[in-house]
Amino acid sequence: MEHLYALAGIIFPFLFFVYVLFTSSRRSVAHRKRIPPEAGGAWPVIGHLHLLHAGDPTHIALAKMADAYGPMFTLRFGMKKALVVSSWEIAKEFLTTNDRIFASRPKLVASKLLAYDYAMMGFSPYTPHWRQVRKIATLELLTNHRLEQLQHIRVFEVQRWMKELHKMSIRSNERGDKVAVEMKKWLADITLNTIFKMVIGKRFSAIQHGTENFPKALIDFFGLFHIFVPSDSFPFLSWLDLGGHEKTMKKTAKVIDEAFHKFLQQHRERRNEGQAETAEQDFMDVMISRVEEDEQHFSYDADTVIKATCLNMIVGGFDTTAVTMTWALCLLLNNEEALKKVQLELDEKVGRSTQVKESDVKNLPYLQAIVKETLRLYPAVPLMAPHESVEDCTVAGYHICKGTRLIVNVQKLQKDPRVWEEPNEFCPERFVTSQKNFDVRGLSPQFIPFGNGRRMCPAISFALQVMHITLANFLHGFEIERPSEELLDMEEGMGLTSLRKAPLEVVLTPRLPAHIYESSRNRIL
Repeated sequence: MEHLYALAGIIFPFLFFVYVLFTSSRRSVAHRKRIPPEAGGAWPVIGHLHLLHAGDPTHIALAKMADAYGPMFTLRFGMKKALVVSSWEIAKEFLTTNDRIFASRPKLVASKLLAYDYAMMGFSPYTPHWRQVRKIATLELLTNHRLEQLQHIRVFEVQRWMKELHKMSIRSNERGDKVAVEMKKWLADITLNTIFKMVIGKRFSAIQHGTENFPKALIDFFGLFHIFVPSDSFPFLSWLDLGGHEKTMKKTAKVIDEAFHKFLQQHRERRNEGQAETAEQDFMDVMISRVEEDEQHFSYDADTVIKATCLNMIVGGFDTTAVTMTWALCLLLNNEEALKKVQLELDEKVGRSTQVKESDVKNLPYLQAIVKETLRLYPAVPLMAPHESVEDCTVAGYHICKGTRLIVNVQKLQKDPRVWEEPNEFCPERFVTSQKNFDVRGLSPQFIPFGNGRRMCPAISFALQVMHITLANFLHGFEIERPSEELLDMEEGMGLTSLRKAPLEVVLTPRLPAHIYESSRNRIL
């Protein structure tokens, strides 16, 4: 204990000295150039850090601050400055006009320890390595042509999923019970199994992990990015692991890396035995071929690039997709008219003698509107992953210094009352009437649930396909209701993604003939 007091006696005076130097330099710049306003409530040394750990999820806390300080303001996180934007006009200027300047990522401790020393595409700075990896990922997994080739995987997983849910609902109905199914887990399962099959060639539930820690480590991956690490705000503290978070990150990274190293070994063994030529190639097979052919274009060794990119495809796709479907069901359960309307659309366009096919989705505008409205109200990533400026620039008339972190509050941006009538209300009809042409791919700057610019999520088509076919079959196949008459609590939890704080329990009753759930997977091709 005496050592801790002695250490504190050294660190905190030094922090205060650094704070004085930093604020003096900032005031000097402010005198010379027009800089964005700073939010009030900052404390010496730590800045605004205490305001973001006071109970509300970060995006909600920042939305409240935007109401007080305007659509563009700065925060100080120790020695680092962040610029918070919640206006679509200003965000557009950052993400399109000045896209190249803000295309990089800050080098955070979590990105270093969990993302293979910044090798993962989503956390990598804007470098030739990032451009090469994104090119491969986009062309080999995420193009419409490639996703069409992998359609059978989505079909198989939806069919299997519906069959299991049907069995569960039948058993509960035979007992005369109304058993509520916890849907958050079921939605995560179908998304994980689908994306693992595409990337690794195996269903997640069928993988022999060799350790019980791997599934937990995947879940912990997201939570650890939300933890405050002192050295991210005070770089000179990097030699200290205050709070022990770095130790936890290293342990989690080790578990994940061991699993992906095993996947990679299995793929190489299969290739050496000549099996890869006759079997369907998954994304890891493609990565092995492309990286080994062109290794000089990467900043890391081949194994690191392959493992990091495959992990990126999985963690970037499964949680966000499952979270969006969870919110969609919550909104429908609390809005029975919308639920009736989408089920009527499904009955009219598909009928009750078959399950929904992917080719049916284009004829289901109200279902698509429900997904869009869910993404507007509860974007899976409510705060866009932070960007960082690589040079000084001027945006919206303000001088922005090199190294400034940009945080775009997507959820706040998408509730602008100047754009959306009754912006906080669930109204899918807006996307089949006045705003039917609003696009999620960056063409509509007022609506950017997948981001915008060079760093926009490359997996939009995959996410939409999984959400549309899963929700369509689920809503077509089951009557769903809340366990009680009370409306569901829509409180959001803490995390990088827009998590629902409470479980999602849903009472299911089959609404199609029993043989439909047992039919071959070809029925939904």
